[in-house]
Amino acid sequence: MFIDRLVQQIKEKKSNVVVGLDPRLELIPRFLQERHFQQQGKTLKAVEEILWDFGKEIIDQVWEIVPAVKPQIAFYEQYGIEGMSAYRRICRYAEQKGLSVIGDIKRGDIGTTSKAYSNGHIGSTLVEGERIEAFAVDAVTVNPYLGDDCLKEFMEDIQEANKGMFVLVKTSNPSSIQLQDLETGGKKIYEVVAEMVAAWSHQALGKCGYSSVGAVVGATYPEQGERLRTLMPKTYFLVPGYGAQGAKAEDIVRCFNEDGLGAIINSSRDIIFAYTKKDQHWREDQYGEAARTAALRMRDDINSHLLQLGKCYW
Repeated sequence: MFIDRLVQQIKEKKSNVVVGLDPRLELIPRFLQERHFQQQGKTLKAVEEILWDFGKEIIDQVWEIVPAVKPQIAFYEQYGIEGMSAYRRICRYAEQKGLSVIGDIKRGDIGTTSKAYSNGHIGSTLVEGERIEAFAVDAVTVNPYLGDDCLKEFMEDIQEANKGMFVLVKTSNPSSIQLQDLETGGKKIYEVVAEMVAAWSHQALGKCGYSSVGAVVGATYPEQGERLRTLMPKTYFLVPGYGAQGAKAEDIVRCFNEDGLGAIINSSRDIIFAYTKKDQHWREDQYGEAARTAALRMRDDINSHLLQLGKCYW
């Protein structure tokens, strides 16, 4: 199952760091941009090659030290078909390097539409009697706010194709409180969603004791994260918000169970654009090395805080 493979990678690499691949063209090293713009003009095809070169180098630098990457589809989709081609190439390359690939797509719609999303991203699409994989990632992020029926359409591929999903429960953005913290029947909305996720989780339990149905829980709300840990004990958390969004290791350790497992922590800008930090003195052609150094620093920071609490998974 997806979750068993992920936990095995976490233990082998002694890391619960997920590298978010959110390529912002204006922050990608200028020499990469100039190379492809000179060859192909200021075109979307040139952008595809820039995104590919940049992402490939990041993956080459981090694949041995992290269990997973999380390409955010919007940063590719904004460049149309060429951007989506780069997304697919990056996902497949990461898979070839043995990484778990979490497609950050945040899809969720009425039943038939959700099924089409599931077919395209974690399942397969029927073409003239044959099944073909379009993007072939290991797991996706899913928006549950259309209700239970949008989630169940992903379950068939999760169970039959050994894939996974991370359901948005409590997100890291400041305005999440406008809806997710509203109360109904004495419960917060995010608590109601957590109970839904916990119920689905029991249908996809792996040998490791955790489920391939996970939850997105923002690190910027540590108290809520601790509460959600009790509501979803078998659910793996995908935790954004470390670093650039302000959360620190002492905030996110509440998302882990006593066994030191139960959460993977995402960082995007702080890793892939680490070379831009003025106090680090990296050259732009060292952006890959800078990303590796940042990922190692983050891994050690989280592990040291888990060790202090006796939550050792290694």
